[in-house]
Amino acid sequence: MTPNKQASIKIEDLLKILEPLIRRVVREELDRIVQNEPGIFLLNPDMPLYEDIQDLTRRKKQGKIALYSHKEVWGE
Repeated sequence: MTPNKQASIKIEDLLKILEPLIRRVVREELDRIVQNEPGIFLLNPDMPLYEDIQDLTRRKKQGKIALYSHKEVWGE
């Protein structure tokens, strides 16, 4: 019999692994939506993503955040 082994990982390391994966999944899903519904990509005001984008826009205008460029995010 082999002993039951458990792996441990630091939260910081986990975030480094998950962030690129999450970005890729979100990008793929947005691409899929845009391809399947050309010209009909709308965010409704009651959608959480709409609220998040409004918040980001407000904070950027106030100089409270700096956003990454397209190249920095996607490596293109």
